[in-house]
Amino acid sequence: MDQVDVLIVGGGVAGCAVAHALAGRWQDIFLVEELPKLGMATSSRNSGVIHSGIYYPKGSLKARHCLEGNRLTYEFCAAHKVPYRRTGKLVVAADVHEEEGLAALKARGEANGVQGIRVLGPREIRAREPHVVGSAALEIPSTGVCSAEELVRAYARVAMERGVHILPRARVSALEPQGNAVRVTLEVGEPGEAERETIETRCLINAAGLYADEVAAMLGNTSWKIYPVRGEYCEIRGSRASLVNGLVYPLPHADVLSLGVHFTKTLWGTVLVGPSATYVDGKNNYERDRLSIADFAASAKTLLPEITEGDLQLGYSGLRPKLVPPGAKGPADFVIERDKQTPQAIHLVGIESPGLTAAPSIARQVAAMVLETLA
Repeated sequence: MDQVDVLIVGGGVAGCAVAHALAGRWQDIFLVEELPKLGMATSSRNSGVIHSGIYYPKGSLKARHCLEGNRLTYEFCAAHKVPYRRTGKLVVAADVHEEEGLAALKARGEANGVQGIRVLGPREIRAREPHVVGSAALEIPSTGVCSAEELVRAYARVAMERGVHILPRARVSALEPQGNAVRVTLEVGEPGEAERETIETRCLINAAGLYADEVAAMLGNTSWKIYPVRGEYCEIRGSRASLVNGLVYPLPHADVLSLGVHFTKTLWGTVLVGPSATYVDGKNNYERDRLSIADFAASAKTLLPEITEGDLQLGYSGLRPKLVPPGAKGPADFVIERDKQTPQAIHLVGIESPGLTAAPSIARQVAAMVLETLA
């Protein structure tokens, strides 16, 4: 039976960033991805925003990795020709009643080390975003946008150039601890035609996104349950995309389920409106019972009164791997930890927003844990 040094389960942005961070350090590093292409799920079905780190509790993994990941993501995009733009963004208080929340958000961002946050009044808001209405706003200069799909592909491309083996259409069907290794059973190939293969790895990294809880359960670890939350988008195309110049956000939802329906001027000149946030009953439920354009228009009018249903068309949707069940309060942090019963396994669970931004920083932490495992 073949034995490898590291096997990464999951070819989203976290898995590919880990592969990039580990590349060249050990001889046999493999990444397996169930889908035919990398980054097809959560990693590419988002706004493509490079977040600053203002939203997350001080000392949390989300705050730490978002702040460091912001810098590392810009550096990686510049070095490897991933399309990106440092745009800054506005978080807008719709009226004076929201200004207290805006001040609290500013304080949290500054406590996390986010630089350059500035309060704008209505006149300064109009100077940047003439069609946006609000009583005050935070300007966060370190926020930007990138091509999420090309970022994932670039992490994978550089990793492969440095010797990492990437296998699409490879689904993990069983895991079994074997002393100082983990035996991994794979189903490789098209559904219905897949062949079973078995491999042993000295270190297993579970970066399976929406399915990370199920991969952990294969080792008998039932510590986590992922609740899929669907985020849906509309788009503004054509001349009406000029209603928005950059990134415009409301105050985040009080239940912290999402950052609220916001506006993202893409690298291609269109404007994304969304995402929404709805718990759904399946990890593949991207389309069933979607919101109407009227729902998006009603939410968008709070900050952008000129928008009409006729300006919008339905866009794509994505699923977030939430660790908080419906009805529960409070945010959940990233989980990045070694399996207590099988220390050769490292779990990355609940890697939702700001996972795209945080990925290279998460990868550095994981690389250090792998070094301890294989020392």
